[in-house]
Amino acid sequence: MKLHFYGAAKEVTGSRHIVEVAGKKILMDCGLYQGRRKDEVDRNKNFGFDPKEIDIVIISHAHIDHSGNLPNLVKQGFNGPIYCTKPTAELLAYMLLDSAHIQEVEVEYLNEKKMAAGEELVEPLYVTEDVHATLPLIRPVSYEECLMITPEVSACFHEAGHIIGSAITVLTMKENGVEKTLAYTGDLGRVNMPLIQNPYQVEKVDYLMIESTYGNRLHDSLNDAEKDLEDTVKKTVARGGKILIPAFSLGRTQEIIYALHKLSDEGRIPENLPIFVDSPLSVNLTQVFRANPQVLDQETHTDFLDKNEDPFKFNLLKYVTSVEESKALNNLNGPAIIISASGMMEHGRILHHLKNNISDHKNTLIVVGYQAANTLGRKIVDKQKEVKIFGKPVHVGMQIKIMNAYSAHADKNDLLDYISKVDGLKKIILVHGEEDSQGALKQSLLEAGRKDDEVFIPNFGDTLDL
Repeated sequence: MKLHFYGAAKEVTGSRHIVEVAGKKILMDCGLYQGRRKDEVDRNKNFGFDPKEIDIVIISHAHIDHSGNLPNLVKQGFNGPIYCTKPTAELLAYMLLDSAHIQEVEVEYLNEKKMAAGEELVEPLYVTEDVHATLPLIRPVSYEECLMITPEVSACFHEAGHIIGSAITVLTMKENGVEKTLAYTGDLGRVNMPLIQNPYQVEKVDYLMIESTYGNRLHDSLNDAEKDLEDTVKKTVARGGKILIPAFSLGRTQEIIYALHKLSDEGRIPENLPIFVDSPLSVNLTQVFRANPQVLDQETHTDFLDKNEDPFKFNLLKYVTSVEESKALNNLNGPAIIISASGMMEHGRILHHLKNNISDHKNTLIVVGYQAANTLGRKIVDKQKEVKIFGKPVHVGMQIKIMNAYSAHADKNDLLDYISKVDGLKKIILVHGEEDSQGALKQSLLEAGRKDDEVFIPNFGDTLDL
């Protein structure tokens, strides 16, 4: 039994891990790498392994850095089953088509420039037709369902608490008469968050492959975050500014809508403040939340659903879908909140809103999600005074407010607590985290009594014998 690492190794994007057992290769996640543009093409096109050799894929959740390279995998020869939870399957139909569309549009734009310059044209990583070839391979499963995915491997799916549909996968594997167990968390959520249920606690496995995005940091409390959000909104409105919230269309957008809905109901933000969700994808993904109330947290039922209220609809809120409506927001007079994708400010409509608002000190940018290295979001969070948007330098004058309490990732203490409750561990494998975060988490584990050889931090291309 072997475990191979082809992504999210000392970095937070492009999750791809292969479990090799009894002659079968099981790919755990198939995410897009997101970072420097010059690296993206090569890292996403070239897997580091032959897709035709993969027998099965298991997707932990629908975020693009965990699922977005599936159509390319199929394009390059994979034709086996793709297992994921039912909500994830519903989300993927929207997420992958949106990803293909973004690539098609961006390549068309690039090729216009290349043609004018007499340069060689480029192709998208995959197109809509590749997504349509991928979706029929998806096999939805239920939470707490266990199934034999090969004669020697069973897979059980449990709530990961990260986003709707996210799952911890526990594999029970047999080879040459020996049985071993591996749990893969995907992205691990936090306890007592609205919308999403608490993560399932794995009780006993031999190997735990766990994310480590916030392995060196602690989140603020959600109660403090509500007050922080309220105060930030009021201060920005008082100086006549606009509030931009870059948010992933899946998960973070719905969490922010939920929070603003509560503040509105409680009269804690101005009653005439318009709030726009400028993302067609968010509209579609929110429908998946509405269609799966059975997997939402009890708090959501208490606050809204039990009262026959829609958590994602209130009088201040307007969903923007058309390009014309989105462009019209540029001419909006007076304070407003604009929630738009992408969360790391690399693509999508948020770039247009940043271009038009980033230099004005009256405005506020609220950062509610992790910003990976080399992304525009990271450059802004790192307080660079000038950044490039659409290739042109712009001055960063707006207020920058970081609110990590809305993170859907477990923080350092959450991770340590989760690991401490797992019995029988032979090895803790840290993935999906940058080096400083992983190093700090490993040090904390050593201080808690773990031995050095019990904690493994892989490099890209590494193989671990199980």
